[in-house]
Amino acid sequence: MADMITAEKKNGKLVITADLQKPEISKSGKSYVVASSKGNVKTDLLIDGKPVIIGLNAYISINK
Repeated sequence: MADMITAEKKNGKLVITADLQKPEISKSGKSYVVASSKGNVKTDLLIDGKPVIIGLNAYISINK
């Protein structure tokens, strides 16, 4: 199941909120993932009557 991702419109900006997770190694092994939607997620935010879909990955690099 995807981590919690929410979206809202504030002052003409898209504001995305995502749950942080314990850093885990990415599939490529090049970074640690700290937040992810684990694919595209349909949000409750509507623009022109249509839901906004978000795909999000937040990570930190591994220094080698």
